[in-house]
Amino acid sequence: MDESIAQRVTAKISAMPASERKVAQTLIANFPLAGLKTVAEFSRDAGVSAPTVLRFLTRIGFQNYGAFQAALKEELGARLQSPLARSERLGQPINGQTTSTFVRAVEENIAETLAHLGQAEIEATAALLGDKKRTVYLVGGRFTDPVARYAAAHLRIIRPRVVHLDGQESSWHDRLLDMTRADVLVLFDIRRYQPSLLRFAEAAVDRRVVVVLFTDQWLSPLSKLARHVFAAHTSVPSPWDSSAALFVLVELLLARITEKSAPASVQRIRKMERLKPHESSAAAGGKPSSG
Repeated sequence: MDESIAQRVTAKISAMPASERKVAQTLIANFPLAGLKTVAEFSRDAGVSAPTVLRFLTRIGFQNYGAFQAALKEELGARLQSPLARSERLGQPINGQTTSTFVRAVEENIAETLAHLGQAEIEATAALLGDKKRTVYLVGGRFTDPVARYAAAHLRIIRPRVVHLDGQESSWHDRLLDMTRADVLVLFDIRRYQPSLLRFAEAAVDRRVVVVLFTDQWLSPLSKLARHVFAAHTSVPSPWDSSAALFVLVELLLARITEKSAPASVQRIRKMERLKPHESSAAAGGKPSSG
């Protein structure tokens, strides 16, 4: 499975010299528009020379600027594809695909997602989301809100002050009044990216709220606002994208948050289980029931 440009950059950025790192940060902060400019404009935006931009591109696997822009435009097309367009590209109905082919694609998505996941990013985000002094708000788009809801349901068991934002965009904005620089906004956004999430995130950033983003390998426009970005592979042989890798990322972070916040998190789980006397529970060791 091919790496996206963003994943190539993420994989190499820690080994880049400072000048090339500036190019990488400029590209990610204004992806993909920064790379669609001329090399002179791109280098000026990054505050480096044109040869530095070209060395950066060589480092991430492109022989020249034209090849980089061609790949960027191809990714841009993939970002904007509708389910109908994906169905036409497949050239056959979904029931023509074998189960094993689909399952293999999902497995590859998960493997590729985890292969590009940095341990430092996991640790920093787990510490952020586990900080009980912060209120954590979670919201997703049309197809990703179930992932946000799932994450919120588990976080509430581990820690207090967790808010899942649902309903209309107008109701999200009502919450802005209570948001402060101490809070965290966790967003879930995959192609075709939802403008309402971008508007809300921009308003939250204006209030200096910390943003964490879960997106796909093509990167939501929200990535320029986020302190931490988790990119999952989502493409499968179907008109629809798969959220399986997103769920795996969430579960990985939940496990790490629970571990880092023990024994307080385990005590909280036990107290919560005691409030459910009529439910059978496998929580004798502190593990919540999954009902």
